[in-house]
Amino acid sequence: MHGLGELEGAVMDVLWRATGPMKVRDVLERLDTGRQLAYTTVMTVLDNLHRKEWVRRELSGKAYLYEVRLSREEAAARALRDVLDSSGDPHAVLMHFVATSSDEETDALRDALRRKRVRRR
Repeated sequence: MHGLGELEGAVMDVLWRATGPMKVRDVLERLDTGRQLAYTTVMTVLDNLHRKEWVRRELSGKAYLYEVRLSREEAAARALRDVLDSSGDPHAVLMHFVATSSDEETDALRDALRRKRVRRR
């Protein structure tokens, strides 16, 4: 995910697949990065994600419970917005994107633009 490091993305993936808030230990047990990670490493990553406003946390006893603030789709849209804002030419980026989109993606874009027009009225 754009804007996230590799480990941050892996942690977010665990949280997106979760059915509810998770403790650091729960996230650590579900992480599959191919390497052994320390509890404190995952705790630091979750703290960073909280600071960046990707996750929210609530104190439960002595431990924090973490959950996502944005759905995976909202996060992808945020990443696209970041790319467009930093590109220098968002029109060109969108034109290149549309040129490579599938028929289904093009239909979804048309539908989204139609809905946006209706909401503006």
